[in-house]
Amino acid sequence: MDYRVGFGYDSHRLSEGLPLVLGGVSVESSMGCIAHSDGDAVIHALCDALLGAAALPDIGTHFPDNDPAYKGIDSKILLQKTVGLLQQQGWSVNNVDITIVLEKPKLMDYKPKMQQCLSAILNLTAEQIAIKAKTNEKMGFVGKGEGVAVVVAVTIKK
Repeated sequence: MDYRVGFGYDSHRLSEGLPLVLGGVSVESSMGCIAHSDGDAVIHALCDALLGAAALPDIGTHFPDNDPAYKGIDSKILLQKTVGLLQQQGWSVNNVDITIVLEKPKLMDYKPKMQQCLSAILNLTAEQIAIKAKTNEKMGFVGKGEGVAVVVAVTIKK
């Protein structure tokens, strides 16, 4: 089997009164992501990791943030399309490792829901998807509560 590794990163500014969606799950919060789509930084970083592993152009090339077709789009649709691009080349996802950096809210109760959502799209078991949530110890834009950042590592196989 041929294996490849991909790495993805995304960040979004937060603003009062917007919905917060992470890993395909609505998270109860007074602040949400400012974005062209639904602002799901987890799925955006995941898409970039998958695309990178397959040596395909990044998420912005496939789903530009200036294209009205993607205004407010559910990022789960972007992930489904990304998986389709990989499948066209004979790749399947082997495992996913996600780290969400967000000062608040705490995500402990949401992680199993995120695993369930992502596993259905990626055709993986929950055990093949690791999700960790960290704070930034009050440092930088994330630590000041101004944004969220996500890093993702994946392996794909042919």
